[in-house]
Amino acid sequence: MLIRRLKGWELPEREATPEALMFNRRAVLAGGLAAGAIASPLLSRSAWADTAGLYPAKRNAAFTIASGPTPEADNTNYNNFYEYGTSKHVAAAAEALKPDPWTVSFDGLVDTPRKVAFEDLVKALGLEERLYRHRCVEGWAMTVPWTGFPLKALVDYAKPQSGAKYVQFETFMDPKMAPGQKSFFYPWPYLEGVSMAEATNDLAFMVTGAYGKPLPKVMGAPLRLALPWKYGFKSIKSISRISFVAERPKTFWAQLNADEYGFWANVNPAVPHPRWSQSSEAVLGTNDRQPTQLFNGYAAQVASLYDGLKGESLYM
Repeated sequence: MLIRRLKGWELPEREATPEALMFNRRAVLAGGLAAGAIASPLLSRSAWADTAGLYPAKRNAAFTIASGPTPEADNTNYNNFYEYGTSKHVAAAAEALKPDPWTVSFDGLVDTPRKVAFEDLVKALGLEERLYRHRCVEGWAMTVPWTGFPLKALVDYAKPQSGAKYVQFETFMDPKMAPGQKSFFYPWPYLEGVSMAEATNDLAFMVTGAYGKPLPKVMGAPLRLALPWKYGFKSIKSISRISFVAERPKTFWAQLNADEYGFWANVNPAVPHPRWSQSSEAVLGTNDRQPTQLFNGYAAQVASLYDGLKGESLYM
């Protein structure tokens, strides 16, 4: 008898999405429309300038999961995007996002501050596909076939100076385009950050697409971050500015409540959120519960980043 032991980053085959559900998109759409679901993310995709012809990109075999991805319809209809509302069902509202044209500014401790067109950035750095876990701090999880390029490649492209200790990311600020930004309760624009060590880890990934296509608006078009070992709020959407700084960024959620949403925000099933357990997670699409893994299953790749950081709140 052949006994196959799953690697730490693989999920059991029983959690794989049934093939009929994954590929019978017409049936999924028909059912969704009958139930009043939002179909627009599946039906309307922008080219985001000149990049559409670059998809699908080749899958990087070093980053995969045995069970395969969460169904696209589930991912694109269940998202946090506070610029467009506090509901999970913001796909229709997010269609107001205008990601074309789009520029990304590089500033702070860099040799040459500049503003780069999104399509030029993509063409300069190339694209690959990676299948990653995604774990929300709210207790739900999914797997996504992201397309993009390593954050490390972006760091090298920006040429930061030796004094840069952190990378700070900022989304757009346009309340006319994103009515959620009219709320004075939140410290707009959305801002996140990582240490330089985290930014240059192999797992840190800049996302431009998903499911073999340019990134849909509701998932943070045209450029977002994917940090699969951290809670999802660290993976900022619709990035328009990247700054290299010496001081730790004052991130969006930490400004609101640092006791519940700290800077590091690494996944740990043994450290509960102040208002709920993190020991298990609901799988998006099936709602099955599965145990949460330390660093979301990526401990072998990232645990060493936090050696010596005693006294830091690494997990919340």
